[in-house]
Order: sequence, then C-alpha cells, then structure tokens
Amino acid sequence: MFKRIDKLAIDLPKPKSPDANGAAAVQELLGGKFGEMSTLNTYMIQSFNFRNKKKLRPFYEIIASITAEEFGHVELVSNTINLMIEGTTFPGDPDITPMQAAKDKRNSQHFIVSAQSALLSDSMGRPWNGDYAFTSGNLILDLVNNFFLEVGARTHKMRVYEMTSNETAREMIGYLLVRGGTHVLAYAKALEVATGVDMTKMIPIPNLDNRAFDHARKYEAQGLHRRLYTWSDKYYRDIAQIWKGQHPDGGQLEVVIGTPDGAPIPDLEEIPEEFAPGIGPDEFMEIVKRLQRSAGI
Repeated sequence: MFKRIDKLAIDLPKPKSPDANGAAAVQELLGGKFGEMSTLNTYMIQSFNFRNKKKLRPFYEIIASITAEEFGHVELVSNTINLMIEGTTFPGDPDITPMQAAKDKRNSQHFIVSAQSALLSDSMGRPWNGDYAFTSGNLILDLVNNFFLEVGARTHKMRVYEMTSNETAREMIGYLLVRGGTHVLAYAKALEVATGVDMTKMIPIPNLDNRAFDHARKYEAQGLHRRLYTWSDKYYRDIAQIWKGQHPDGGQLEVVIGTPDGAPIPDLEEIPEEFAPGIGPDEFMEIVKRLQRSAGI
C-alpha cells in the first residue's frame, strides 16, 4: 500500500510570465516514452510482479522504494506544466474571445481538454501508452531496462532544459537530473551485485556532469545525488545492502529512512474563462453551509 503526503518534492517558483509552448515541451518528461509516467509504471508493475521476494529482498526493495519516489516525480512535472501555462488567457465575456491566445499555442488540448493543466501525453500530444512500461519477470533484464530507461530520461531532461529558460521548468529539471542520476546509479549497483559488471563505467550518459546545469548544482551541494530514501518509516531498509559504499564523486552513499521534507503544493488559481473549477462565490457558500450542517455546526 502507498502512503500519500500532501507535499511536493521541492518548492516550485511561480513563473514571471506564462510559457504554454514551453509547457508543451515539458509534457515529454511526463507522458513520453522516457517520461515519469513510464518510470513510475515500469517500476510499479515490476515490484508487483517480483518473484522470490524473500531470497532477493534487496533487489525488490530497490525497485519498490524508487517506485514510491516516481509518484512524486509525476506530481512534480504535472505541477510544473500547470504553473507554466497559467496566465495565457484572461477572464471575460465569451464574445470578446478571452482565450484567443490559446489557438496559437503548440498544444491546444491544454486549453480545450484539461483547462490549462497537465495531460498524460507526450510533447506531441500522443497519449501515454501502457506499452512503454516494461516487465519481463527476469530480474537482470528488468534491471538493465531500468538502467537504460533512467539514462534515456536523463537525456530528454537535458534537452528540454536547453529548450526553455522558464524558471519553473528549469528548477524541476535540475532537481530531477540529480534524482534521476541517483536512480541510474542505484540500478547500476544492483546490476553489479547481481552480475559483477561495473555499469558505472558507462555513466553519466550523455557524458555531461549535472553540475553543468545551474539549477542542478544546489541539489548536488545538498548531497541529494548520494541519498536514497526508503519512502517508509518501517520498510525497505534492505536497500542498504546494495546502496552502500562510495559515490563516483568520492562521497559516501546514504540511505535515509522516510521521505524528503517536501514543500507546499501550488494552489492553482481559478480560470473563469475555462469554467474551472466551476464553483463561484455563491456555490462556495452553499457548499460551506452543507458541510456545516453535516458536521452539526
């Protein structure tokens, strides 16, 4: 079972101006083949399908704990997209075309379908596909896939970073470059334990250090690239049997019991021209009265 915490992985800055076209590019990091929906669902189904959990417990726990983190990554990218689109249109009478700016944006579905918020699709509007998730039943093959998946995700994040100067997007990507790099190393170490092959000689791919990105440096300075979370107060502590020793940068790897501190989730403003959320002042007061009556107040 999963325990949900009402926080975001990091504090996302609110953009100074809307960037709907940038948000369309960021969609690849959510619903693309190497996006967070793919990492989440791949690790989740692998953890559900894992055989011989008792004998191979540390490998199961690596996949299971990273699964939990990927839920937060999906949430983080989604909120980034939401903040980037906000402010593209304006409230007003329907006849003055208050959403006129939307027709010139790359992804019109952001405005027609989801009321200026994230979609489970890639940067070209193609829906996320369950075929992107991989589970073979073979531990080594699954770990190799996961290593490759994280490397592909890393490459796409770097490219999108270079496509937009939007502060919200870059803050999110800088953080995920560091955390994704942690997952690359985690799967590399798991493969080394299982096969004796040193996968770290292949990373990072592409061969560009995270510190080349201004928005990643502060997260590396905090040591987040050397930290793996259990995402549970009680379980998944056997990841320490794999996640131990030195990081390639010379620092010590660390297992942290629990979760990161997190930050507040953005409270998205209403968009009257989108009828979202569609609850006006009068309706809100009626809801308050009904809640009070049901509570006996």
